[in-house]
Amino acid sequence: MATTIIKRLGKADLIIAQKLFLTLQDVFGIEEPTAASDAYVLQLLSNPAFICMAAINNEEVVGGLTAYELPMYYAAYSECYIYDLGVKATFQRMGIGKLLIAALKEHCNVNNIKTMFVDAQEEDVHAIDFYRATGANEEQVHHFNYECK
Repeated sequence: MATTIIKRLGKADLIIAQKLFLTLQDVFGIEEPTAASDAYVLQLLSNPAFICMAAINNEEVVGGLTAYELPMYYAAYSECYIYDLGVKATFQRMGIGKLLIAALKEHCNVNNIKTMFVDAQEEDVHAIDFYRATGANEEQVHHFNYECK
């Protein structure tokens, strides 16, 4: 098996990003995946606060993550919210998720981002086990959503 590389995607990586977004929807069991317009994806990839990393194995997108940099108002640093992290089932348990976390940590270290955080639903035991195994500090919180439209 070829070595998996982790690549931070930018505006020159539209095709890879589109493949990643479809891969993430597949990993999460989205029955009717959708694709944003090229213009919108390019806008996202041009936004420095949007962090998008793809795991590529033998030129195939096998997983990745999306995250957002959140500047703090009370100090001159940021935090990072991991929105999605997923790896194709056939590539799970091979260390790719750990490579993605390590790459994001490195990005955070270089960019004065002090903390990374992620939500995991209580019933998603696989995700919880993964985050515990990668050294995350666990907190019990209540997560609330507001529907705006």
